[in-house]
Amino acid sequence: MALVPCQVLRVAILLSYFSILCAYNAIDMPAHQTYGGSWKFLTFIDLVIQAVFFGICVLTDLSNLLTKGNDSQEQERQLKKLISLRDWMMAVLAFPVGVFVVTMFWSLYIYDREVVYPKLLDNFIPSWLNHGMATKETPFGFWKQILTWEFGQQCY
Repeated sequence: MALVPCQVLRVAILLSYFSILCAYNAIDMPAHQTYGGSWKFLTFIDLVIQAVFFGICVLTDLSNLLTKGNDSQEQERQLKKLISLRDWMMAVLAFPVGVFVVTMFWSLYIYDREVVYPKLLDNFIPSWLNHGMATKETPFGFWKQILTWEFGQQCY
């Protein structure tokens, strides 16, 4: 079975999340040295949730490709569990938290930048990394939904 565009897109999205996580962890910020480290920031938590979610998506795609045409009931049962986990994570964590973070971050940023992203952070976090952490969750979530709808069962 050939790869379909949504499978390739999921791998690209997963790699982009890993690159942003690596770039963010490489930053030496004073806030990372205090209690909670990076985990006290909802944008970082959301980034980890999205990376785990797209990791599960890629794992599901690989499992589906490897078990296609196989008559093993056990493998089919495990694949259905993985698909259920992926769908649950999308519905409960990845999409709602992603939309919330993007909406709240940019609403507060427009209202008063100093509340959510003080100008002092420009010295530590480049603007591309800020957008990678606080913007791309919603478009990637929508793309995932649209591609799943467009290609139907091919994306499973």
